[in-house]
Amino acid sequence: MKATAIAHPNIAFIKYWGNRDQDLRIPATDSLSMNLDGLTTRTEVRFDPALAADTLLINGQPADEAAQQRISDFLGHVRQLAGVGAYAEVKSENNFPMGTGIASSASAFAALSLAASAAAGLELNEAALSRLARRGSGSASRSVPGGFVLWEAGETDLDSYAHSIAPADHWRLVDCIAIISEEHKSTGSSDGHPLAQTSPVQAARVDINQAYIQLCRDAILKRDFDAFAKVTELDCNLMHAVMMTSEPSLLYWEPATMAVMQAVQKWRKTGTPVCYTIDAGPNVHVITERGYAQQIKAKLEELPGVIEVIQAAPGGPATLIS
Repeated sequence: MKATAIAHPNIAFIKYWGNRDQDLRIPATDSLSMNLDGLTTRTEVRFDPALAADTLLINGQPADEAAQQRISDFLGHVRQLAGVGAYAEVKSENNFPMGTGIASSASAFAALSLAASAAAGLELNEAALSRLARRGSGSASRSVPGGFVLWEAGETDLDSYAHSIAPADHWRLVDCIAIISEEHKSTGSSDGHPLAQTSPVQAARVDINQAYIQLCRDAILKRDFDAFAKVTELDCNLMHAVMMTSEPSLLYWEPATMAVMQAVQKWRKTGTPVCYTIDAGPNVHVITERGYAQQIKAKLEELPGVIEVIQAAPGGPATLIS
């Protein structure tokens, strides 16, 4: 009873922050994202009756107690769905920095959902896999389908899942990720989501969500970079305003984060198709069209505080590899 899957992290253009149901990770709003090709989590799951407990290795090292418990709770749900009693050995490897705002939990739980369900003998369709991944990490629901992905918040476990609005080859965008820090965040997304409702800005963010979703979706489908850049940056800034005004306040930006944001806006004023978005961390996702990617990468590498720049085109769905 063994299976291996790979999945990509994703970058949200219209963000997920705050839950309607914390236990089921049913979000307060819809979100819209792009999978990141070349960045992968590879996860192997092996159910074995001889195991006395679930085990988790991340990049060859035993995970900490909190991560072990989170995985075990998730696998417990898979066991319940499949009628399997055995514990599992999980081996997960990432080829990109973890815990720094590059959605490592999204690719991790998308890959785990596919590998664990296959190893347990379940045959789940894409919507069911997305719902399963959501239970481990909300944004993981968006890493199950491929390309450009909309996660509809829904109201229950059954109607909260993600689906593709366009395939990976629809628009030749490139995400130039400016790495400001490779350190783990002091407050991860799972701990940050419950704080959203303490911000006076969150209600306004929820109210404007559907308008932003429609604007961003239309811009992607029409490949309208100007419209895309405007709504993507607006939504990013609004999410971070919620974080900054929550109790306690969350401030993920570093001075180099701000320097990148300001540089991107300056470059766009000169006619270059480029915009920024930032997840829960200091690193900046700088989105551009493929023909400008190397130029933008070189400019980012010249900015003080940028450690490296990782590039990723739109990526495909979570996939079984054995």
